[in-house]
Amino acid sequence: MNQQQPNNPLHGLTLEKILVRLVEHYQWEGLYSEIRVNCFNNDPSVKSSLKFLRKTQWARDKVEALYIRTFS
Repeated sequence: MNQQQPNNPLHGLTLEKILVRLVEHYQWEGLYSEIRVNCFNNDPSVKSSLKFLRKTQWARDKVEALYIRTFS
């Protein structure tokens, strides 16, 4: 069952792809200024940020919303 999601701008994107693209666009400092979470400020890495975002829904929602605002 392959369902199409034409109204979902994040369809087909993994959280890792979203995060990497945001870091390429904003850098870690800019990302931290947009979304105040320590994983973007204290020794940031994609791996540690993904671990935090997968556990913390409110932070993931903010990252996804920033991605949509930035690239849509």
